[in-house]
Amino acid sequence: MNTRSYRKIYGYVGSEFIVSTITAFLFFFCVFFINQLLLLAEEILSKKVPFLDVARLILYSLPAITAFSAPFSALVGCLMAVGKFASSNEIIAFKASGISQIRLFLPIFFLGAIFAVLSFGANDYFLPWGTVNFTKLYRKLLFTHPELELESYSVKNYQDSILTNGLVDSTAIHQILILDKDPDGAKRIITSEKGYLDKSIPGVIQLILQGVSILSVGGKEKERYTYSFAEQMSYNILLKHVSISFRGLGPREMSSYDVYKEIQKKLKDLNERIHEQNVRLESMRYRYIEEYTTGIRLIMENPTAFGTIRENLLRLVQQIEQEKNRPVQDRSLQLYLIEFYKKFSIPAGCIFFIFFAFPTALFTKRSGKVVGFGLGLLVSIFYWGMLVAGQTLGVRTSFSPFLSMWIPNFVMLLLGILSVLVRRYR
Repeated sequence: MNTRSYRKIYGYVGSEFIVSTITAFLFFFCVFFINQLLLLAEEILSKKVPFLDVARLILYSLPAITAFSAPFSALVGCLMAVGKFASSNEIIAFKASGISQIRLFLPIFFLGAIFAVLSFGANDYFLPWGTVNFTKLYRKLLFTHPELELESYSVKNYQDSILTNGLVDSTAIHQILILDKDPDGAKRIITSEKGYLDKSIPGVIQLILQGVSILSVGGKEKERYTYSFAEQMSYNILLKHVSISFRGLGPREMSSYDVYKEIQKKLKDLNERIHEQNVRLESMRYRYIEEYTTGIRLIMENPTAFGTIRENLLRLVQQIEQEKNRPVQDRSLQLYLIEFYKKFSIPAGCIFFIFFAFPTALFTKRSGKVVGFGLGLLVSIFYWGMLVAGQTLGVRTSFSPFLSMWIPNFVMLLLGILSVLVRRYR
């Protein structure tokens, strides 16, 4: 068969795969989109925020939805397309025409690679862009609609402080009560008749309190307390301690290059700490040798000094062992490594899914698209479960971050190889 004929075959197989993948993508996109919409509805829509701003917040949330939808769409799309060919006996017709399964696999593999690149782009560029703009807009809305964060008659916990308030309206926050600690460690109770938000300081939510009373108890002098008044007081809350919707740029929201640079910094810091530990160990060992040499000379001069010298040497040995066994690690480095490998493993799932889906879908005998869609959903849940389990294992232990994020892909590849072997030798 000539090249032109193969192009027709590639076009036919590729178009079926694209249609099935787009259908699956719309399904997953709608599921994730509705979930995001429900979250926004609870936090934002119910607070009478302008519709245009809500639409912009939803727009900034779309890159994350797209990044996760693409791999699963490629899986379900391949299962549906190849399942349709198998159930309608088109695979047999292709074989009878001298067209090998490899020829049918090539256009799907090529398109899967394109989906992987698009998914990586959404995850690596548009996701940080969306997060930054989401945070900027949410911060702007927070000052014009303080009820986003401070609901009327609510209690909020911000790290080391607790804030309660009465009625919240467009003009002020009424009846404010704050429980926290001052810099000296004294427990403090702050009450205010009313207050409002000031956005003049970047990265900070500043409450301007009016009619303030402050009671401080304890601190350096435990039994001492002070009671003071003020007409006005500024109280700062860091944005990172505000609502969960106030997402910062963590490793998940950063580009792979930025995460890589941060990893290099953390590795450098960790190596410096390890070097410092080694220097301390060498110093302690040198000190032990000095104590040992001096002790031998003193014992020879005064045998009664043996017990004291022995205790000093044992104490030094214990200190050396404690320093040697003290782990020097950076848990945040583990998190950054996990997210770095995750940025590549999820988009690459488009390709690994196809290695699994193509031979598996060939077993379909009837209702190819329906069976493929159902099987795709089950495999997607299974894959997502492995991904979550791997991430949890990597975060809670020192398990390899690379394997934590790539084992699900390797499992898909292994299952695909098993499907090929079963079909060949059954």
